[in-house]
Amino acid sequence: MAGSGKAHLRPAGEVLVQVEDLVVEFPAAKKRTVKAVSGISLDVKAGETLGLVGESGCGKSTVARSLIQLPPPKSGSVVLDGVELTELSERELRTHRTGLQMIFQDPISSLNPRRRVADVIAEPLRVWGPHDENEQAEIVDRMLHAVGLDPEVARDKRPHEFSGGQCQRISIARSLVLGPRVLICDEPVSALDVSVQAQILNLLRDLKAEYGLTLVFIAHDLAVVKNVSDRVAVMYLGKLCEVAEPDKLFSDAAHPYTALLLESIPEPDPAVAIDVSMDQAGEIPSSIDPPSGCRFRTRCTQASERCADEEPQMREVSAGHYVACHHPLVAVAG
Repeated sequence: MAGSGKAHLRPAGEVLVQVEDLVVEFPAAKKRTVKAVSGISLDVKAGETLGLVGESGCGKSTVARSLIQLPPPKSGSVVLDGVELTELSERELRTHRTGLQMIFQDPISSLNPRRRVADVIAEPLRVWGPHDENEQAEIVDRMLHAVGLDPEVARDKRPHEFSGGQCQRISIARSLVLGPRVLICDEPVSALDVSVQAQILNLLRDLKAEYGLTLVFIAHDLAVVKNVSDRVAVMYLGKLCEVAEPDKLFSDAAHPYTALLLESIPEPDPAVAIDVSMDQAGEIPSSIDPPSGCRFRTRCTQASERCADEEPQMREVSAGHYVACHHPLVAVAG
């Protein structure tokens, strides 16, 4: 898996967001370096939802934050509607970044506990306008109503007076107030109860249709990703391993790591025997010193000497289905 290549990228004129060769690294103790993201390339069409999945620590959230240049990548390209964000000045970046907004994983800690909900949502308007307070209040009320909250009840309260699901609705309202084109959802439902998760997912679906949004949706729950995504990208240890439409990915996983993720989904049946073969998968290697060649080879039953010596490149195994693996689980087309 863990490979490079751009075979899965579509022509630049067809996509709203295009990321190429994205590299993000962080300093670690003893002058070492955490290689959080190592050469990721992906794209998203306007109106599309890209699902980004993988184990904890694989770099999903780092990719999301790098799209909005927080932190800026060490190298690589991030293009939003034809504009290269990595080459902009700080002033120019602030202007263009209004088209990219983010929903964070923890809805409660992402809101200022000292401020009223109306002030939290209106803060972007105070920076970018409109600056008329009455007009701002109208926009805030409209956003609260759009996310299913009563403005009369919610606007003067503070975040601690709301449940986790309600706080996530407030976060969504704040992210939409400037009319962004792209909404980055960093595990927006993982901290919520299952019933509340469904409500937030339905809300995002409705808002996407109403406001013409493009989504980058990060999650651990593969069932959620399948239901909300138009295209799914699977990450492992800072690399992409497989890209496909969700139905194709779930029915014909081509990469051993994707198959491992799918096999790990628990079945809600107490009579089903526990699959102990998952224990053989082992632990994720360190991102400070990742394996040579294919980064998944230390946990892969298909690994060969080639996997240690040569990094696999992304290639098409069927129409719209791409994998970075020397030994894919499905036959390669052509």
